[in-house]
Amino acid sequence: MLAVVGNHNFRFRPSHFKLARAVRLLLAGMCTAGGLAAAEPPDAPHYTHGVLIRFEGPITPGLERYLSRKLDVAREQGADLVILEIDSPGGLLVESLQIAELMRDLPWAHTVAYIPEKALSGAAIVALGCDEILMAPTARLGDAGPIVLGQDALFRFAPQKIVSDLAVQMRNLAKAKGRTPALAEAMVDRDLVVYRACEVKTGKVSYLSQREIDEDPDRWKKLGTVQGTGGRFLEVTGADAVELGLAEGLETDRRQLARRFSLDALEVLQPSATDTAIDILNSWWITGLLLVLGLVGLYIEFTMPGTAVGGLLAAVAFTLLFWSHFLGGTAGWLEVVLFLLGVVCMAVELFVVPGSVVAGLVGVVLMLVSLIMVTQGFLVPETRGQVHILAGTLAMIFVSGMVFVVAAVFISRHFGTLPLFRRLTLAPPEPAAAALGAGGAEVGLGPGVRVGDEGIAHSLLRPGGKARFGQRWLDVLTDGDFIPRGSRVRVVRIQGNQIVVVQVEPGEAES
Repeated sequence: MLAVVGNHNFRFRPSHFKLARAVRLLLAGMCTAGGLAAAEPPDAPHYTHGVLIRFEGPITPGLERYLSRKLDVAREQGADLVILEIDSPGGLLVESLQIAELMRDLPWAHTVAYIPEKALSGAAIVALGCDEILMAPTARLGDAGPIVLGQDALFRFAPQKIVSDLAVQMRNLAKAKGRTPALAEAMVDRDLVVYRACEVKTGKVSYLSQREIDEDPDRWKKLGTVQGTGGRFLEVTGADAVELGLAEGLETDRRQLARRFSLDALEVLQPSATDTAIDILNSWWITGLLLVLGLVGLYIEFTMPGTAVGGLLAAVAFTLLFWSHFLGGTAGWLEVVLFLLGVVCMAVELFVVPGSVVAGLVGVVLMLVSLIMVTQGFLVPETRGQVHILAGTLAMIFVSGMVFVVAAVFISRHFGTLPLFRRLTLAPPEPAAAALGAGGAEVGLGPGVRVGDEGIAHSLLRPGGKARFGQRWLDVLTDGDFIPRGSRVRVVRIQGNQIVVVQVEPGEAES
């Protein structure tokens, strides 16, 4: 089950720490009280190029892809310092862990999480993956307990199996960056109690869980519990985070950040034109428009092969659709493969085994599944939020389908009168002198047949194709009906160079 990182409202106050500090000092005895006060930051290494990336809003696949693109830009520019300015309430668990691991393993730059306001839930996980965490004094960090959607459609805390696995990953993130594992674990395990303990021999003060103390009980002396652990997910302010060793320092603005790292200024990587285009193309109405245009293009190409305009329109529309959602984080190669398989099945239904139904039905299902996954990144919802997203996706696809049906009917009925398609129609093989049929009946400009003539459908007519009249093979259209190959057809109307035919029923043909 996919866990979604929760966002709870608990927050403990600095006054709690003031009282606890006095109690701890009395209990410490001969233990060293070092590390209680925020130390001055050590001399920072020299960096030549620092960039700042604004990381805000709910954590989604799109935000993960955005950050990845910006990191690529920073690397190309030769940055050796990357600062994530985080202001986020959290979001999806999988994406949060993936971003944290990306920052943890970044080999070409020193990474810093700067939190001016809040980094809660999944955002706290992301911050723990950075080399340093810097916060404003009143900023908030933590409260990363996972939640899931129950069978009653209500959110509840995740089962212990999910919590245990996430706790291990949090401890690993903390260890990788030299932070206290127990405090990181307390952000996701509300039952965990963290103690301030003094090492008997050295007087060193550490923060440990009961499990860690029990590994060598003679080594440690408990001085008290850390406020905010046990019964709630740990959440700390900037000042408290520095005191506990979760953050490396306090900074109030970007200018102080630049001075901390001996830089004149930080380059802020703003959203590019590509980022803006992706945001626009990922909006539901643009996605719906691209879907309609792509389906119309496929309809034109399948029913009127050889015009090329249908295939070109479909290729452009679906390329934009998949490209934008691929960079937006909701599409992958699986969706592309499913969609192409759906198109192939539709082509088999129309041109290889017309009327079999099975191939066409499979094609429709594959294309529908692909489009659902492209627009939302999942097929089966697991949370209430995903249920709402799926409902919106299905509504968008339904409306787009209705618009496509109207457009298809219009094109089939007015194909010959539309300027673009009239120019793409082949000229008639007979000269204009054959404008009069037998008996002087007017049949139009030179198609070589007259109203009432019968022939054989040489190709599938849906609605366009070729029919044979005697020794002539002519381009014909129906009024939108499907006429199988080999059926007898009759000319009912001639409009300029367009010959409109209907199917002749067997009984009617014999009369």
